[in-house]
Amino acid sequence: MTTTTADLWHHYDRTRADHDRAVPETFHWIWSRDTGPGAEVLGDLTGLCVGDLGAGAARQAAHLAIRHQPGRIVAVDASPAQCAMATDLYGHLAPRLRIVQSDVVTHLRERADMYDALYSVFGALDFTDPRELLPAAAAALRPGGRLVFSTLAHYVGGAPAQHDVVAADIPAKTPQGEAATMRRWVLQGQVWTRLLDAAGFTRTSVDVLPATTNGPRAAATLLMTAYRPS
Repeated sequence: MTTTTADLWHHYDRTRADHDRAVPETFHWIWSRDTGPGAEVLGDLTGLCVGDLGAGAARQAAHLAIRHQPGRIVAVDASPAQCAMATDLYGHLAPRLRIVQSDVVTHLRERADMYDALYSVFGALDFTDPRELLPAAAAALRPGGRLVFSTLAHYVGGAPAQHDVVAADIPAKTPQGEAATMRRWVLQGQVWTRLLDAAGFTRTSVDVLPATTNGPRAAATLLMTAYRPS
């Protein structure tokens, strides 16, 4: 199916990809990517089927594929540019790492009871209506499976997170460099908890990881973990 929607992720991470092609040594949930908990939050992934929702260039997925021995990790992203970049960087890790270009909600709805674990690092959970994504994620997990995601605890620059399910328009660029906007959900932890409960998740936990740097791009991180009931 063809689409006329501009790929607003065309430019993201492209400069880094030109000079950094290595599988990352570490896995970070935190916004500043310099400290805090790592892949251990996901538990033992040995032999499991794992999904990265909004994988971008698949750097986190590549790290897990190499260093945590999942049976398979599926890196899902709707952006053609990001999937092409991921394939160029880490396509050689197939079949353990599979890169899939798809709308995340559509992908999950077509894969009931497939995944043992799903995660997102400032990925699809930030940029997809959670009232659609979270129920789809719950259905795609096997009973007892876990969802872990990191998201902004407040807007970059310091404005507080939303106390209701409201998206904000943030700046973006078309592939041609023209100004555009995309929607981002920056919600309070209690709002995420309510949404997870409504989607059928249980045992939800919320951790706040403080910003480790100062400046206009500093932000604290919410780290959310929830389970599909066994």
